[in-house]
Amino acid sequence: MSADNITTNITQDASNSTSAAPRVFSYDMLLRPEFLLIEAQVIFSALSIIWLGSHASLRRPPSAAPPRTKKGKRKPKPDQYAEGLSASDAIMLPIMAGIVLMGLYYLIEWLQDPDVLNKFLRVYLSLASIASLGKLSGDFLDLLTSLVFPDVWADRSGIIYHIDSQRRCQLLCDGDDVETGTPVEGKVSPFPGPLSGLRPPVRVNKLLWEIRHLFTEEWKVRLAIHGVFSGETSLKLNSLFGFCVSMLVTLVYYLTGWNIFSNLLGSAFSYAALTLMSPTSFGIGTMVLVGLFVYDIVMVFYTGKGASMLGLGDIVIPGLLMGLALRFDLYRHYQKKIKREPVELSSEVAVDGSSEAVTVTNTETQYKTIKAPFTDPKGQWGNKFWTSKFGSLSPVATSISAATFSKPYFYATVAGYALGMIVTLAMLLVFQHGQPALLYLVPGVTGSVWLTALLRGELRDMWNYTENGSLDTEDVVVEVDEKTGETKEVVAKKETKEDGETKAVVKKPAAGGEDDHDVFLFAITAPKEAPITSHVAGSIHLGQPDRRSDAGRATLGPGRRLRRIRRGGGRRE
Repeated sequence: MSADNITTNITQDASNSTSAAPRVFSYDMLLRPEFLLIEAQVIFSALSIIWLGSHASLRRPPSAAPPRTKKGKRKPKPDQYAEGLSASDAIMLPIMAGIVLMGLYYLIEWLQDPDVLNKFLRVYLSLASIASLGKLSGDFLDLLTSLVFPDVWADRSGIIYHIDSQRRCQLLCDGDDVETGTPVEGKVSPFPGPLSGLRPPVRVNKLLWEIRHLFTEEWKVRLAIHGVFSGETSLKLNSLFGFCVSMLVTLVYYLTGWNIFSNLLGSAFSYAALTLMSPTSFGIGTMVLVGLFVYDIVMVFYTGKGASMLGLGDIVIPGLLMGLALRFDLYRHYQKKIKREPVELSSEVAVDGSSEAVTVTNTETQYKTIKAPFTDPKGQWGNKFWTSKFGSLSPVATSISAATFSKPYFYATVAGYALGMIVTLAMLLVFQHGQPALLYLVPGVTGSVWLTALLRGELRDMWNYTENGSLDTEDVVVEVDEKTGETKEVVAKKETKEDGETKAVVKKPAAGGEDDHDVFLFAITAPKEAPITSHVAGSIHLGQPDRRSDAGRATLGPGRRLRRIRRGGGRRE
């Protein structure tokens, strides 16, 4: 999938579809290894982009409570629900796309030289891909960082160690409560596994912990232009490196035009689109796909196309509904964890027919929904790797296993997409004419997700699911039907977010006077150095006793039998 092919595909026939069939059709071609390899590569590449983009779009579902803030950690920002596609967008999107592509088609006919437009589109797509490739590169660097600096790891015997950046030590914890963990003597490095026992010099060890801190904590970027724009955002160091990588790759691609960089930019563009765009419900998502389904058919056969290839629209459009299916799987996962606590509700009712004001207090038992705290499944690659036993993909740490969930709806859409791609390629060979890929992909994806809901008896839940924020409630009291088990909301209070609170802010004047202001400001602020907490007292030693240890220090000898050594009397218990 080269850049020239991409732009030529846009300008020649303005469509997203698969490559044309050979001139002479033979059923024997379906069994040729080289043909099967090429088609498998196309399907695998498309599914890989959708898989990564869908998992990158995961966020806290409305069925989960905000994650608990650990001591010494910055409170996370309130969840931002994506401004997804609405019903009006589902109607206007294919219409506007048709107008734009028809305009490009007639512009090419008038210019009689598509190379001019190809060069313009090549520059435009290159600039548009910088942010997309920066996002993809930053996430990939985060994955590598999590492998080097995980939060937890497990040894061969299944003992879980938590790496605490604040205390610069490794903790032996019972369960998920890191606050009550006991520092392990001898494990002072920030690395997991065999490297955890390294004892580098003090300065080198301090530098390693600082590097871990800089790569794992968020940085702050501020930009201000007086009278025009002022804002700030938080990102990680890997995001800055990813932006530099994207600038370099885009420059090399523009100068050389190599196909490998074109494929990389196209993949990054699709990846970023899947993380930013989203239908707010399955109904709207189905409408979007159906509208573009009609649009793709009309545009492919209207322009009388000759040869083309798999377009980015054939990846992004079905991928939007597939990402929504994955987030619905996460929503259902936490919905099953919701607990209900009984509460007593009192109400006063006035008694009629009495000369005096008489009220009667009625008390009834209802149930309050308690949501499980959210564990972000993103960024857990390193933790899963270092806590999984060899030959097993399931992590042994409870905190990590909480981030895994079943994905029946997402797997169903993956199967539907793969089936649609196979049918598309088969029809391409049979008819020896370029096929609109959405003609087969849309029924495969939409049919699979709705059929799965029907077979699981969850059509109502899927239809009512939305990502517009209306389901994100807390302290909800419900009435439970004893016969059917269904719940009916009685009292609901929307989640209170910090952004909605009114706070008094006192702004101190600058040293030069109250009228001083920033004409232009661009600043990148590194995270503050983590405060070091003493962990000498109460530490434990795994292995042979340390005779130089302080009095009262607990020691685990061979066989992990707890012994206590007293100084002075020589008596050992």
